[in-house]
Amino acid sequence: MTSVILENLKHYINGKFVESSNKEQFAFLNPANNEVLGYIPSGTKEDVEKAVIAANRAFKYAWSEIPVSKRSDILYDIHRLILKKMNDLAYIETLNTGIPISQTRNQIERAAENFKFFAEMANKALGEAYPLDDKFINYAIRSPIGVAALITPWNTPLMLETWKIAPCLAAGNTCILKPAEWTPMSANKLVLIMEEAGLPDGVFNIVHGIGEISGAALVAHPGVRLVSFTGETTTGMEIMRNGASTLKRYSMELGGKNPAIVFSDADLKKALDAVIFMAYSLNGERCTSNSRVLIEEKIYDQFVEMLFERVRKIKIGDPFNEQTELGPLVRPEHWERVKKYIDIGIKEGAKLIYGGDRPNNFKQGNYLMPTLFKDGETGMTICKEEIFGPVLVTMKFRNEEEAINISNDVIYGLTAYIWTKDIEKANRVARKLECGMIWINSHNVRDLRTPFGGAKYSGIGREGGTFSFDFYTEWKTIHVSLGKHKIPTFGLGE
Repeated sequence: MTSVILENLKHYINGKFVESSNKEQFAFLNPANNEVLGYIPSGTKEDVEKAVIAANRAFKYAWSEIPVSKRSDILYDIHRLILKKMNDLAYIETLNTGIPISQTRNQIERAAENFKFFAEMANKALGEAYPLDDKFINYAIRSPIGVAALITPWNTPLMLETWKIAPCLAAGNTCILKPAEWTPMSANKLVLIMEEAGLPDGVFNIVHGIGEISGAALVAHPGVRLVSFTGETTTGMEIMRNGASTLKRYSMELGGKNPAIVFSDADLKKALDAVIFMAYSLNGERCTSNSRVLIEEKIYDQFVEMLFERVRKIKIGDPFNEQTELGPLVRPEHWERVKKYIDIGIKEGAKLIYGGDRPNNFKQGNYLMPTLFKDGETGMTICKEEIFGPVLVTMKFRNEEEAINISNDVIYGLTAYIWTKDIEKANRVARKLECGMIWINSHNVRDLRTPFGGAKYSGIGREGGTFSFDFYTEWKTIHVSLGKHKIPTFGLGE
């Protein structure tokens, strides 16, 4: 399809779309052909300052003073409007990310569900009371904190933006979103939905730009009290350094090198379906991808052959084709990054059995064949570092202990997947894996009530359910005397 130059995107500050203070812009692309889709402003420290002032004013005089029930009603309206505009939002998301349209529709549904879920949570996560005999009634309430910086990745922009925005607003905070510069389109469309839902000016703001400039200024600003970040681990480290002097609260979901462990007694058909889906859906650009599949020795050759037969049949093509399963990667530079990892894998001795390069008949765009390696080993780069593309490597293990050791032998610890009919064994292994989330006999099926986050270099903190409110609110304890306790007396002389 041919790209159309869209209207230039702008920052959104205090209820208005505004240009960057320096008037500078840069392009974002259509991954299917790398034509320019439009331009976003290159945000500056001055733009961040204006957004923080607006968000602080809205926090103090508008949003935090609105009754919880009213905040909840607005979030419900946002949920309804996202669903109403689902087809338009899915189109924009596919156009800007290259993720197949059949998959972006599911993401839009999740984006809507995020608002519905936290609209309900807003009325539940209120506080606790602690009576003390007949002397005190002590109660603890959740209080909003202030302005949050929400910094989101390019791979599933709207879904991950709403995962942060919804609990942030439900808790009574205001926010400034810094979308990924590669995929900014859906964030600006969300603004229009929020306006229609009646969100007050200044509660939600957007500052576009490059992370090292607008993102860094946002994180360092003393008026920002919370930082929720999803993205690459080294970027997370830099964010923490930038915000250290103002003692910000952080929630970070970072990189992953997630294993799927397939035991010989597993339902191999279900395991095969799940492993392939988690490795190649969203074009392989997903933090929870099982990019390593550990296979028990006695079924190793069988399962590798099963993988090969299915991977070679994955349908590559136009992301707007309903039959497409794998679309183009997000940017030319990301294609080069993934290709570099494939070349390193071959050089280090992993056996490339399918894919590894651009598919035939796709000279334009960032298309990459679904890639499958076999005989990976723990020392290999492709078995240790996050590739973030449609690349799967198989590894062999002899027993339960070795499977655990191989799984844990990376710096990351986001997710893991265990496949076996022996539930006792599955739970035993799960308890020994060094990661934040584990699925047994399933792909990644989210329960929004549960904590989401990783261990080791995969993140800090948890979001989801009441765990999101633990991040986005501050506990305030209030002690009420009933006038029946003795108070010590000083200064009475004799």
